Amino acid sequence: MNYLNTFFKGMAMGAADVVPGVSGGTIAFITGIYDTLLDSIRRISPKVLVMWKKEGFKAAFNYINGPFLLALFSGILLSILTLAKGITWALDTHPIPVWSFFFGLILVSVWHILRQVKIAHLAQWMALPVGMFFAYSITILNPLSMDPTSLNIVIAGSIAISAMILPGISGSFILLLLGMYTPILAAVKSFDIVSLLLFASGCVIGLLSFSHLLSWLLKQYRAITLTFLVGLMIGTLPKIWPWKQTLSFRTNSSGEQVPLIQENLTPQQFEALTGNPSQILIAVLMMSVAIILVLALEKWAER
Repeated sequence: MNYLNTFFKGMAMGAADVVPGVSGGTIAFITGIYDTLLDSIRRISPKVLVMWKKEGFKAAFNYINGPFLLALFSGILLSILTLAKGITWALDTHPIPVWSFFFGLILVSVWHILRQVKIAHLAQWMALPVGMFFAYSITILNPLSMDPTSLNIVIAGSIAISAMILPGISGSFILLLLGMYTPILAAVKSFDIVSLLLFASGCVIGLLSFSHLLSWLLKQYRAITLTFLVGLMIGTLPKIWPWKQTLSFRTNSSGEQVPLIQENLTPQQFEALTGNPSQILIAVLMMSVAIILVLALEKWAER
């Protein structure tokens, strides 16, 4: 039952990672598996190969918390493969309700994590605005236009997965900034095995390197690190604000026009400038659903 719960948490992480602007690391925090995830990944090192040779596969697999990782990443992979098309469709056809849901999700997650932090020093307080500035700076960068070559896919995977395990920094949004979001999503939809394997290899490289650093920071400077991570989440809130006006477009690798630069609007401004309904009631409802869901997940994690 524990591994089944972990599998479903992995599915929730995968669903979040598909959406540009939302992080699977946030879901890991909400569901109470973040430290376990980092520690399990950190244990994957050459020491495991030595243990495998001396004590066998089972001992090495248990050392890295293999059953947990297998259940979690199975859920993430299944979620990405099955939900990619649905989430893409929802973002295209019902953007305000979808972004409202994720805005509420991040907002309540900030409250959830701050409850776990005892801020007692100036350095801890300073970590909050530093994280906010860093995350916001990323959200206003202009996207690059990397070609989907084999090397670039590996590089994109290693950078994006590092972002995916950071609460608040969206791996999907990093792929957007690199100009690799559309090629990777297309590879998922078409089951392009070669591209997916290249991307997965980049993810492995990024996970094994970045997880060690983050795990060490959480053990040595937990309060400062958590406060910085909360700042990251707050800094990305403008990116997922539901009401936007697109100021310029770019052409993606499929020849489609997609938003490049957007400006946040109030619901009233949105209606006046676009002529479309603000859907304010639906937006508030979806934010409320997200908040209730997080509180339920918190209780689930405690149990």
